[in-house]
Amino acid sequence: MDVNQAKQEHLLALKVMRLTKPTLFTNMPVTCEDRDLPGDLFGQLMKEDPSTIKGAEALILGEMLTLPQNFGNIFLGETFSSYISVHNDSSQVVKDILVKADLQTSSQRLNLSASNSAVTELKPECCIDDVIHHEVKEIGTHILVCAVSYTTQYGEKLYFRKFFKFQVLKPLDVKTKFYNAESDLSSVTDEVFLEAQIQNITTSPMFMEKVSLEPSMMYNVTELNTVACGDDGESTFGKMSYLQPMDTRQYLYCLKPKPEFAEKAGVIKGVTVIGKLDIVWKTNLGERGRLQTSQLQRMAPGYGDIRLSLEMIPDTVNLEEPFDIICKITNCSERTMDLVLEMCNTRSIHWCGVSGRQLGKVGPSAFLSLPLKLLSSVQGLQSISGLRLTDTFLKRTYEYDDIAQVCVVCPYMCNEC
Repeated sequence: MDVNQAKQEHLLALKVMRLTKPTLFTNMPVTCEDRDLPGDLFGQLMKEDPSTIKGAEALILGEMLTLPQNFGNIFLGETFSSYISVHNDSSQVVKDILVKADLQTSSQRLNLSASNSAVTELKPECCIDDVIHHEVKEIGTHILVCAVSYTTQYGEKLYFRKFFKFQVLKPLDVKTKFYNAESDLSSVTDEVFLEAQIQNITTSPMFMEKVSLEPSMMYNVTELNTVACGDDGESTFGKMSYLQPMDTRQYLYCLKPKPEFAEKAGVIKGVTVIGKLDIVWKTNLGERGRLQTSQLQRMAPGYGDIRLSLEMIPDTVNLEEPFDIICKITNCSERTMDLVLEMCNTRSIHWCGVSGRQLGKVGPSAFLSLPLKLLSSVQGLQSISGLRLTDTFLKRTYEYDDIAQVCVVCPYMCNEC
């Protein structure tokens, strides 16, 4: 929609056209049977129509392309391109022509003109052309303001503007979920799993060129969206990476703290910055769009004053045979603790060793590795419980149950089998 600011007749004419990819020409084929009255008249006309595909005249799509007839839909992340032409419709020579193009959004006004210098003169039937580009980064109402100022041959200075209003729509609906994983038993690193749900909320299919996660400086990222197949991995979505209208895809990423942050990961409190998603897609005849989310944040899990995790534990153990585990005790508080370890037996788990032994002082953010020995008197999947840590300074006791699970099997039954 354009609105002229003044009703005065001007010597110059301003034309603005949005530059977009053309669309395939469509026709409405009309056919009939040979025994009908028209006979093969309709078929002959379609064969002579230059817009139809030879040999497939009844197909609704043709061989020709159609230029856009209006501004069309503009989506967030796409590049808005427009052609601006100022033509001298008069018989006079116009001087000092200045063409300015601004884009007004809800929060700012952007100057899109390639040059801010005035053209010295413009002869009759000549024109000034300019092409502007802008990557759309806001949704909502946008107004393209084109202003033209010039001086007539009699020294009169004139000025007029045109406004072109259009809406920027949201192409994708992105939702994220975080899952905190306990420490890996082989390397004590707190893993974070990110699930990103991406939905196409436009009316046309999208080719998803890239969906990646750019991690923050604390993390390394591993994409979990491929399946090992030969030398190269194959996408879990198949070879054709198209996202149909209103369809949703789920992308999964695993983040691990870098080695220099791994020891600090367990004591991080508050909000942690994970990274941001970078999404690139193509629509119709290759129109590219790109969308980057803001920095994704998650609330770091709270471990209290003391965190107890396992560095080593076997998957399967034999019934009534001792096995070893290694516990990692981290002081998550801001004070020094003097710890005492108590081991309480449960119905199925029995600890081996002296209960009530002194572990010594552990400073803030410090940790110690503690090897322990225990056995199970019951078969099946058993939960390791019964550890108690007491801070002698504050006389405060911390209980740890359901630390991990281990599968207990009977070796005699296995030998008999």
